[in-house]
Amino acid sequence: MILGADAVAASAFIGSAFERTTLVDMAGLATECRKWNVPLLGVMGLGKINEDKKKDPRFIALGARVGAEHGADIIKTYYTETDFDKVVAGCPVPVMIAGGPKCETDLDTLQMIYGALQGGARGIVMGRNVWQSPHPAALLTVVYSLIHENITVKEAAQLLEHKIKE
Repeated sequence: MILGADAVAASAFIGSAFERTTLVDMAGLATECRKWNVPLLGVMGLGKINEDKKKDPRFIALGARVGAEHGADIIKTYYTETDFDKVVAGCPVPVMIAGGPKCETDLDTLQMIYGALQGGARGIVMGRNVWQSPHPAALLTVVYSLIHENITVKEAAQLLEHKIKE
């Protein structure tokens, strides 16, 4: 039973020793979520043995599609700087990007989000790149504008500077 949840998240680790178990668990959880009309976020990880695959759009696309096929209503996956549009095109449910490793600057974070949005991502499911920013509230406001108001990275950088000064 799911009490008071707006959504549920389940991780699966494609290409790892735990791939089968995590996908079976995701599919089972998807069945339970459907009973309660609660969306399932499929968090598609790779495990330590596949670190080099995080930048491979073919591998990321496979993981995203497999997550959707196992019942995820939304997919959280890694952003690939090349061919991210192919990751999104091959997935029948909305794709969100994970933050991945900590970005050097807030501008780097904004550029990553912008690139993902241009490739078809519907949003972000991000932690450290927002919360560990020197200005998380300002950054989050600007990220909202990137996602919902379709501003450019240049406009986002200017808005961030303005929000920081407020």
